[in-house]
Amino acid sequence: MKTISDLKDKVHHKLFKVLSEQTFTELRPSQIKAINAGLLNNKNILVCTPTGSGKTLIAEIAAMNNVYNKVGKAIYIVPLKSLASEKYNMFKSKYPDKRTALSIGDTDSSDSYLADYDIIVTTSEKLDSLIRHKAPWLKDVKVVIIDEIHLLNDQGRGPTLEILITILRHILKNIQIIGLSATIGNPDELANWLDAELVEDDWRPVKLYHGTYLDGEVEFYE
Repeated sequence: MKTISDLKDKVHHKLFKVLSEQTFTELRPSQIKAINAGLLNNKNILVCTPTGSGKTLIAEIAAMNNVYNKVGKAIYIVPLKSLASEKYNMFKSKYPDKRTALSIGDTDSSDSYLADYDIIVTTSEKLDSLIRHKAPWLKDVKVVIIDEIHLLNDQGRGPTLEILITILRHILKNIQIIGLSATIGNPDELANWLDAELVEDDWRPVKLYHGTYLDGEVEFYE
């Protein structure tokens, strides 16, 4: 599997139509590895690859294939409200036939209106609140995407995110978890904790150079 066209018989036809309208035709290495690791077969996947390597599309394929096949809702967790707005606009623009919600506000509500939405973009703090308020629609969630999952190690957000993942796996026995990060120090350990297939790759769209800046000049390393 190397190109978008190779997905034609593997994903829902409406999702394939959107994917085939992309400006690129080649799948990136991490995307190929994720699909081969069971992305379309309900496997938990931990993707640890550089920025710009195609992590978002991996999550998007898993989420939208389940949504179009009416398996369940998708939740996309991000650490920042600004990033939540960015992902919300992306999903709303690419998939206007599906209902996308942005839930980042009042943390003292179950947001019952979200029962009518297919894709829910939120922060870990807001989702933690929704769980504590026993939002009834949570039982319909099938895919949970955790962007910047390395923040599990963050003193501020880490504990909330760790508890959140633990609770989700307890109350939703058959969910698929997709973790995304460019910087994980212990990917094998984290993948084991998530019971996930680890996808690693060092491909990046732009070559990375290392060097030292001094007195207005940069000396690059070989």
